[in-house]
Amino acid sequence: MSFRVIWVLEHMLVSLRFVKEVFGLLFGAVFYFLEAFVRFFVLHPRKDVEGEVVLVTGAANGLGKHIAKELGLLGATLVLWDVNWEALDRTAKELRQSLDVRVYAYVCDCSRRMEVYRVAEVVKKEVGDVSILVNNAGVVTGQYTFIDAPDNLVDRTLRVNTAAHFWTYKAFLPAMLQRNHGHLVCVSSHGGLFALNGLADYCASKSAAIGFAESIALELLVLKKEGIKTTIVCPYLINTGMFQGCRTKWPSLLPIMDQREAAETIVDAVLREKMYLALPGSLYFLMVLKSFVPAKLGIIFINFFGGLDLMDHFHGVPVPTVTYKKPLCQRSDSSSEPQSIIYYD
Repeated sequence: MSFRVIWVLEHMLVSLRFVKEVFGLLFGAVFYFLEAFVRFFVLHPRKDVEGEVVLVTGAANGLGKHIAKELGLLGATLVLWDVNWEALDRTAKELRQSLDVRVYAYVCDCSRRMEVYRVAEVVKKEVGDVSILVNNAGVVTGQYTFIDAPDNLVDRTLRVNTAAHFWTYKAFLPAMLQRNHGHLVCVSSHGGLFALNGLADYCASKSAAIGFAESIALELLVLKKEGIKTTIVCPYLINTGMFQGCRTKWPSLLPIMDQREAAETIVDAVLREKMYLALPGSLYFLMVLKSFVPAKLGIIFINFFGGLDLMDHFHGVPVPTVTYKKPLCQRSDSSSEPQSIIYYD
């Protein structure tokens, strides 16, 4: 008889727990749908980043350069990383002349784990703890089918577009966790949301970057580190050298964005602490469409929007190889302090 009573009580507890979880799910769904509806009309206030230490990878040119400039205009200390020392040096000098903030330039191949850790230690020593990390560096192979693509280029794509995020997070996230303060920005791509012909390694690497960033966001939630925000950015084509020559079938629906305007939109999303940003907004519609249409119909849509011949006219600019005789970093700020140069071993 006692076992029967215990069995009934256990099932009652399970039923009550189930009811509680369902109620929590329904309440949360209603609340956050209402919140999203309100936020559509009333934007989240922009946070202040003055004095924050911002590190932007791939900052020598294009989108990374403009993101750094936008954050520098708001008073953030800038730390610029890139593999191309000559271009990075020009960008750093340009930003020092136009902005009233400290600017530090470091040459670093983010795909190399030990190199990231080594340069990160220099940053911590010379600048301080990074509080906003913008993983923007990316490469694309292009011009090849997957079988014809050289293995070293495929490997480079996976290391730069995905593995680099692991190593930069490992290097700078611990300090953010200790302070419960920071912001992690993953600049992915529409290729991480939709399959595209001729971009197997690129799409795989960008999908992995999104999955990694989402998983880290969940870890932060479980660790109750609400002070560390995450933003995942998925832009369509931007008029940088990376996808030079690529064309869009529907410029009014999927325009090739100006890099400065794209940077402004991305920085605004970071300041308003948005978790996701798709550029342009029509990508949200395509994401919903992808979830509901049959697979074969989805292929027709991919062709309709140009996903099968996107790379036909591609002649993007190749990423330069690191020259180890170049300086690892160049420290400078708005004062008259002398610069310090550190070289690779």
